[in-house]
Amino acid sequence: MTDAMISKSPPPVRSYRWIGIAAAVVLVGAMAFDTTIVRIGSEADVRVQKFSPEAYGAEQFPVIRQNVETRAVDAVELSQAIAADRAAAGEKYGVATSIGPVLPVRFTGVVGERKANYNVVAVEGLPAELTVRVQTGPALNGTDLRDATGQIEFGQFKNQIEYQDAGSAINNEVKKVVLGDIDPAALAGRTVSVTGVFKLVNPKSWIVTPVRFDVQ
Repeated sequence: MTDAMISKSPPPVRSYRWIGIAAAVVLVGAMAFDTTIVRIGSEADVRVQKFSPEAYGAEQFPVIRQNVETRAVDAVELSQAIAADRAAAGEKYGVATSIGPVLPVRFTGVVGERKANYNVVAVEGLPAELTVRVQTGPALNGTDLRDATGQIEFGQFKNQIEYQDAGSAINNEVKKVVLGDIDPAALAGRTVSVTGVFKLVNPKSWIVTPVRFDVQ
């Protein structure tokens, strides 16, 4: 047998085995290097969980209610400020949005006409041309409560759907916590005390979403 023939002989099977083991070790090491361990209950674990509108609404509504009640302005004072300088009133009392400022308000009045998802409330001292409507359900529209504090922003959510769902979930908390024991069809003639917010679009028409609704 010549040297040339010897040099062309295949390496032992054992060599292939060690090459395969080495490659596997390198692959496992690379996978470990690229893997993040997430502990259950940690901040990272919360981030990867699916967004729950129901949980978000239940968590945020008490915070929003406290904020609105602290900042709420008497309706007569607020209407006078709007009549004097709408932009200044919005800047002083409200939170800016792309459509108009969201203003916190409180008032006591007598419930009149009910139409769709609103009850009209007559508030003494307000101009005759100003109509105050309170959303009493069953459907609550808009995102005024979501936008009322200025602390909830689009960038906190994955997409527009989550952002909209957050607003709907907060409104659902109003239906459960604020309006759950109230029959809006039986309110005519009753005196109510309301704290809530409205978006200043038409100064002669306030559509208030309540955070507190007390029937006297």
